[in-house]
Amino acid sequence: MKNALAWGLITVSLGLAGCSGDKAPVPDVSEGSAQAQAEADVPQNPLKEAYFGETHVHTGVSMDAFIGGNRLTPDDAYRFATGEEIMVNGSMHKIKRPLDFAAVTDHAEFMGEAYSLMTPGAPGYDDPVAKSFREASDLKTALGLYGKYVLAPLAGGGSPHPAFFQGAEAIKTTWKKNWDATEKYYKPGTFTTIHAYEWTSAPGGANLHRNVLFRDNHVPDMPFSSNESSDPEQLWAWMKAQRAKGMKLFAMPHNSNESKGLLFTEATLSGKPITKDYAETRASMEPLIEMMQIKGNSEVVPDFWPADEFADFENARSLQDYNGRTFKKQNFVRWGLGRGLKYKADLGINPFKYGFVGGTDSHNGAPSNVEENNWLVGSHGLADKTAEIRAAAILEGEMKVSDLNPGALTGVWATSNTRGAIWDSMAAKETFATSGPRMKVRAFAGQGFAAKYASYSELVKAGYAKGVPMGGNYTGDKAPQILVWAVKDPIGPNLDRIQIVKGWYENGEIKDKVFNVVASGQRLRPDGSVVPIDAPIDRKTGKFNAQKGDPELSGVWTDPDYDPAQQAYYYIRVLQLPTARWSLYDELRAGVKFAPDVKREIVERAWGSPIWHEVD
Repeated sequence: MKNALAWGLITVSLGLAGCSGDKAPVPDVSEGSAQAQAEADVPQNPLKEAYFGETHVHTGVSMDAFIGGNRLTPDDAYRFATGEEIMVNGSMHKIKRPLDFAAVTDHAEFMGEAYSLMTPGAPGYDDPVAKSFREASDLKTALGLYGKYVLAPLAGGGSPHPAFFQGAEAIKTTWKKNWDATEKYYKPGTFTTIHAYEWTSAPGGANLHRNVLFRDNHVPDMPFSSNESSDPEQLWAWMKAQRAKGMKLFAMPHNSNESKGLLFTEATLSGKPITKDYAETRASMEPLIEMMQIKGNSEVVPDFWPADEFADFENARSLQDYNGRTFKKQNFVRWGLGRGLKYKADLGINPFKYGFVGGTDSHNGAPSNVEENNWLVGSHGLADKTAEIRAAAILEGEMKVSDLNPGALTGVWATSNTRGAIWDSMAAKETFATSGPRMKVRAFAGQGFAAKYASYSELVKAGYAKGVPMGGNYTGDKAPQILVWAVKDPIGPNLDRIQIVKGWYENGEIKDKVFNVVASGQRLRPDGSVVPIDAPIDRKTGKFNAQKGDPELSGVWTDPDYDPAQQAYYYIRVLQLPTARWSLYDELRAGVKFAPDVKREIVERAWGSPIWHEVD
């Protein structure tokens, strides 16, 4: 049973009694209030700007993170996100560039325990078990405590809560503290904080986790957790009830690579057939999916997409060694998008019509610590805090630490850096995910685009005037022209190419194909292939090639196989030139040695949310 539950995966599927709460801890945010006025005063950009942020991070409020050594609070996480240096995993640390926005997504399941563990003088604080949790100084001790007081009761059908748990009021107190921190650090126009949490369902070890994000500070006084139900339909029912009270919220699944085929499902969790009502509800509640995070890239794997030459990227293959999470094609985002097209054809609704986000799932309380050469403190407390540990350790019950990565970023095209603007653009799926770098990516589908534009602003104006942006629906009878644009990370290497991934449903089959649209240095051949580029990194320093590639790429692509009668999607994938992986930096700095099969060089990338062609 010791491997049944990993540091990033709290499995709590018992139907325990819970309280959803009717009162929300809300100050005055009505029209004319100070906060509403501050938001209204922020200048608006009708062409929108790309804002980068974190949508998935855990502080010490998440009990698995606490037991692993994390003592940071949401206050600390927001300070880190704004660029402040803080103590992370035993070392002073900071990110290279502040974020534009952040959402702290602590696990709902053990928020009540956090109240007793982290509040001196609180009921339960001096309980011997709580004290032992605080004093665990090594990974073996921490895992032993977690197994004894959480996993063993779960295995025996008991409560997952240790004896020092103080009940629903403790959960509400902790949630209110998270709420207070999120309000404290919101600076409209400068730094946006988003009220959020994680619903952590894992029936049979299958990852069905969702992060829940709220549009404003009108939230329930207690989050719905998988202690109440591990069934996503029950989460959506709770969300619907909150919406009926005037709250605005959506959920985002993550780690489909660990889902054992249950995320892009062929049946409900209770075994019933997928219905139109199910599809409509899911589509309404879940506009986005996390493409990548610390525990792997969920787009594709070479096993099932051998024709995709760039499929071999941060696949976290050792996930398959634990908890029966053998890879299936049905686990991956590209499959899910295609399966959604079939549901659209069969039911009239696509339940998997997802846009893309990226996150870290860091359990260090360190939002978007995603730079490969800045991943000095790991991601999961005692389990990966030093280079020596990372070179040889196992993230208990999950994977080899060497298969981890620093995580991904979310990019949002919004009119301003405010909660409403960012949340609305996320709900509209005008988003993109990157594997860490701050590349900017855009795409529009329409008709009448020019081959080139005199300026970026003219390109964007044409995109909105003549087409629909990422996340939108293309409705023309002619083959769509897809206008693509990308610019490099200011501190990263140049770009290699822009690709379009098309998926479609034809004669009962789900199909997809990758098209090269534009390549740096005019390397795109007439047959659609690309002349290889030789731009290796310096293995002695980790430096990337700064001469080759292009800093900005754009172009127009027309689908050569368009069929107006077929359900289809199109998303762009942007590849930059190779860079050093964190494992190489660990070797260069600390003198450790990773196994020969561990990659030292990677091709970072960005994924734009799909544009859809739907047939009714």
